[in-house]
Amino acid sequence: MRNIKLIIEYDGKNFNGWQKQPDKLNIQGEIERAIEEITGEKVELIASGRTDAGVHSLGQTANFKTNSKIEIGKFAKAINSRLKKSIVIKSAEEVDEKFHSRYSVKSKTYRYIINNSENGSAIYRELEYHVSNQLDYEKMNKAIKYFEGEHDFKAFKASGTSSKSSVRKILHGEVRKEGERIIIEITGTGFLYNMVRIIAGTLLEVGLGKIEPEKITEIIEAKDRSKAGKTLPAHGLYLVKVEY
Repeated sequence: MRNIKLIIEYDGKNFNGWQKQPDKLNIQGEIERAIEEITGEKVELIASGRTDAGVHSLGQTANFKTNSKIEIGKFAKAINSRLKKSIVIKSAEEVDEKFHSRYSVKSKTYRYIINNSENGSAIYRELEYHVSNQLDYEKMNKAIKYFEGEHDFKAFKASGTSSKSSVRKILHGEVRKEGERIIIEITGTGFLYNMVRIIAGTLLEVGLGKIEPEKITEIIEAKDRSKAGKTLPAHGLYLVKVEY
């Protein structure tokens, strides 16, 4: 039995998230169908974690077990030939049988993209969030540093989160400006449901001058969801990479 690790890029706008669901278009189900078509086997594709409806990926990681004899160098191209153009297997690699895409994760990096131009973009409107008011990205970058370290992120989780503990560790955060776009990037050992989108919404408030960067510590310590910013829309969020 071979264990195959995939790196996957996808445009999430037309999908109901990663997880397989009956009667709803999802990424996991589409890739499993494509694998079955080329190998003749029903497989279970295990991802590093689920992404919500509308969220994109530049480097989702998933693995599956197979008895297929297809050469590893041909796996990605073979799967891609059976997929929609909005999902691309970037690479396929044979890994140790103990490798598990979810349980072996050391860190994940997410990116949130804000188009900060006056009029936004017609082409990229479903790939970024438009804010016409000019944002102070330097203040936002100062603020994101307060999230680094291990904290109880209860103020930054959506209601209905099943996780027993809301303690998470952020390894690095950065906000930078690239032309008309403001890029929020955050790396952590794990994230709560909607945590990145709520952090992005809180940083947006900082950029608008509604919250001072130093107030982030107070918001974290309050553990009160109402103190943090709004949850920004899914279409601006990307899973960039997963480290093992």
